[in-house]
Amino acid sequence: MRAVTLGPAGTYSHRAARAVADEVSFRESVTGIVDAVADGEFERGVVPIENSIEGSVTESLDALAGRDVAVVAEIVTPIRHALLAQSEDFSVVASHSQALAQCRTYLESEYPNVRLEAVTSTARGVERARQDPSVAGIGHPDNAEPASVAGEVNAEPANAGEVNADSASADGELTILAEDIQDRSSNATRFLVVAPASERSEAGGKTSLVVYPNANYPGLLLELLEAFADRDINLSRIESRPSGDRLGDYLFHIDFEAGLYEPRAKEALADVEEIARNGWVRRLGSYDTRHVLY
Repeated sequence: MRAVTLGPAGTYSHRAARAVADEVSFRESVTGIVDAVADGEFERGVVPIENSIEGSVTESLDALAGRDVAVVAEIVTPIRHALLAQSEDFSVVASHSQALAQCRTYLESEYPNVRLEAVTSTARGVERARQDPSVAGIGHPDNAEPASVAGEVNAEPANAGEVNADSASADGELTILAEDIQDRSSNATRFLVVAPASERSEAGGKTSLVVYPNANYPGLLLELLEAFADRDINLSRIESRPSGDRLGDYLFHIDFEAGLYEPRAKEALADVEEIARNGWVRRLGSYDTRHVLY
């Protein structure tokens, strides 16, 4: 099976993708990943959706709302951040914005004068550190080894927005300056496995929806919540995002702990679709959770 995820090789997304696919290719953005699956280029896409410290990944939420795809599994993995550099003489720390935020306390305490640079992925920051001795990266400790996970990806030619496996290699040798620098030891990230819409399933212990009510009145959110509470269905997450159509107009991402095959879930969804009769409801699908340790 071929999957696509955030690149270059060595990202936490890459580690999660290896749990579901033998061949892993890369894109530079979550939107590019979801588009590639929706357009039939790949059988699976793996996108980060939520971190236990920094919360939801808004680009992933917006991408899933914008294309007709299915969610067929979720992967939860602990995140171990290390500070990687060619030496201790650096002036910039480059990493994904989420990783920088997850290590905020450590960086402010130990390196208050360095400049923080947000890049497209943790592996991209490590790549910068290999190329420039004035830059440190944040990533998994294994990323200090140039031939670690980077050597395990397929080296197919890179298309527009795709990262070739060869780009993960560079000459600079990295040292692990510090390990487990995340603000909390419980740091973990939840990834969604995206598939073509035709593979959407009603089987599983968890379900994700995107709801656009196309309405705004007192009690709207309460009505949505009551559809699930009245049937003893636990909501594990609900989050609003701007619809993009006009200021103050929102859609809702909802995760609940029941499969769409269950009668109570079908009843709740019928209520939600009635509430959103002037808008739409996208069933991303039901799925199970897999915990992957690295």
